[in-house]
Amino acid sequence: TAPSQAGRLVARTARSGRRDGTFRAHPKPGNAHPNHDARETRSMTNLSTMLPRLSWPDVWGRRLDRHGLSAPVHGRPADAVAAMCGAHAQVLSAAEVSIGLRVAGITRNDVRDALWKERSLVKTFGPRGTVHLLPTRELPLWTGALGALPPSSNSLPADARLTPEQSDEVVSAIAEALADAELTIDELTAAVAARTGSWAADPVVPGFGGMWPRWRQAIHLAAHRGALCFGPNRGRKVTYTSPQRWLPGLRPAPAPDALAGLVRRYLHAYGPATPQQFAQWLSAPRRWATHLFDSLADELQHVDVAGTVAWVPAGDTAPAPVPPHGVRLLPYFDAYTVGCHPREQLFPGSAAQRALFGGQAGNFPVLLIDGTVAGIWHLRRSGRKLHITVEPLTTLTVTDRRDLDDQVDRIGEILEGRPQLTIGTVTVGGHA
Repeated sequence: TAPSQAGRLVARTARSGRRDGTFRAHPKPGNAHPNHDARETRSMTNLSTMLPRLSWPDVWGRRLDRHGLSAPVHGRPADAVAAMCGAHAQVLSAAEVSIGLRVAGITRNDVRDALWKERSLVKTFGPRGTVHLLPTRELPLWTGALGALPPSSNSLPADARLTPEQSDEVVSAIAEALADAELTIDELTAAVAARTGSWAADPVVPGFGGMWPRWRQAIHLAAHRGALCFGPNRGRKVTYTSPQRWLPGLRPAPAPDALAGLVRRYLHAYGPATPQQFAQWLSAPRRWATHLFDSLADELQHVDVAGTVAWVPAGDTAPAPVPPHGVRLLPYFDAYTVGCHPREQLFPGSAAQRALFGGQAGNFPVLLIDGTVAGIWHLRRSGRKLHITVEPLTTLTVTDRRDLDDQVDRIGEILEGRPQLTIGTVTVGGHA
């Protein structure tokens, strides 16, 4: 059946959908029309018959291929970062490994050059308000989309919060202060307070080691609106600057276009997926994400993945060119680990207990075999020596072990060190 026909049937039956984006197996009782149940049952049966079907191995194969993990891509760091919708960079060395595993032949210095010399990458606050590397060329889309997210809940007491007007004032002050400067957090505090008033510097926000100034509630918002990004460290101190220095004339894209573009990129890299999984990836309200997907129904379509209905871009229903295969050592907070759902499929069996941290993905580096988590690992650096301990949760085949040795060697190349592999128990806990 043509995708357009299936899409029209989905639209007609959308009201029978669950909040998680799947469909009810049985209609609700108490419908006014006596033939409603029978009609809905027939519609659901027809929908199940008409939808393209993918197996879970099909899904892992697609995702590995699109992340550059089936085989490294021949491109630049920014190309790999674009393909995975941003590289988590709370631990910058982990981001260097994430990107290096996806791009043939590069090292950590190539990633650093892309960030600080070429400026084809920018370090900023991305999805979930966490530190990411994003492609500079995509900043209009990212700022347009992230700046349009609904405001997150604020747990601070009412007298400590920023009002919407104060938030706007702080963002404007940040943009002005950073236009042609690289400032530490203390310098930026002084600059914001000088432009807004002493209230911005009131120490009312609980933070690491004490209380932070009031204005810092808006630091993520400033990044999402294109007013702030990270500059190069000044010694051991973090600095902030303007993304205009990476992309002169930066203007956030119109929100509808930016959000539609982000949905398409997300579904290409992580699909099939539900609106609720997209919401979790962004840390956005589920109902908002459901409405967003519904508004894009003409550009998307449903597929059946082993009995679960999820979304892909219209026409993007083919399995990967090759089945999921190979061993990968993914670092802390790798985009594949954090973004792929459902977790019970990605972390099967004992992997859920060993490799998740309170249900959260990314806090452990993971051993990936054929697209799913099959162990954890840890790296300890001593000068140029890289001590890598891998704890498999399954028996490694001869091929797996050969692939693992190749991965260890590749990580050594990326980090410009001499790796030494130990197969054994990882005794280090998850990253906070």
